[in-house]
Amino acid sequence: MVSKRNRYRALTLSGCLALLVAFGSPGLTAAQDLQRGEELYGLCSQCHGPEGAGSRLALAPAIAGLGGWYVTRQLQKFQAGIRGLHPNDVGGLRMYPMSLSLKDESDVDSVSAYVASLPPVRPAPELTGGDPARGKILWAPCVACHGADAQGNEQLGGPRLHGSDWYLLTQLEHFKSGIRGSNPQDVQGALMRAMSNTLVDEQAMKDVLAYIQTLPGK
Repeated sequence: MVSKRNRYRALTLSGCLALLVAFGSPGLTAAQDLQRGEELYGLCSQCHGPEGAGSRLALAPAIAGLGGWYVTRQLQKFQAGIRGLHPNDVGGLRMYPMSLSLKDESDVDSVSAYVASLPPVRPAPELTGGDPARGKILWAPCVACHGADAQGNEQLGGPRLHGSDWYLLTQLEHFKSGIRGSNPQDVQGALMRAMSNTLVDEQAMKDVLAYIQTLPGK
């Protein structure tokens, strides 16, 4: 039986194709890129799931609906070895060879566009012990890049944060320890590493993540 989400994706893609055929070939290329992206995503789905909902067991976060610009940037960082080669970054070490399966810039753009086209998912929280009231105070410096509602800000390089809370905690820990963000070519990562150090311990990080869970996701 075809799920409602899959029917939604099929209808959306077919509708885009019909409009693009009607209005000319440049748009048709974009639709073809989505189809190519869906093909490429088949490999990604082994860890991130066919709907992009993620899997903690596979160390793969929910990525459905993330901005294509952000997905592209991270894939490029993995391909260049700017991210994912630290010996203590288990998830990153898995992503590095996966990113190399995308042979050129067109493949990266296509799979990123497809991920962005997936209906956003908001996984149920898995962390416990966070204090959202305290987290709201600690969240204040994060607003500049991620937005008051954690929906992200492309101009400042901050992604949407309504994703897997366990993954967000892991990444904050990685930024604090230098597993992520210490490469001199990772400008945004260096900024996040500095910001992560304003959260003094795991409790502070859990508090912020608990507050994010209270924000309405789109």
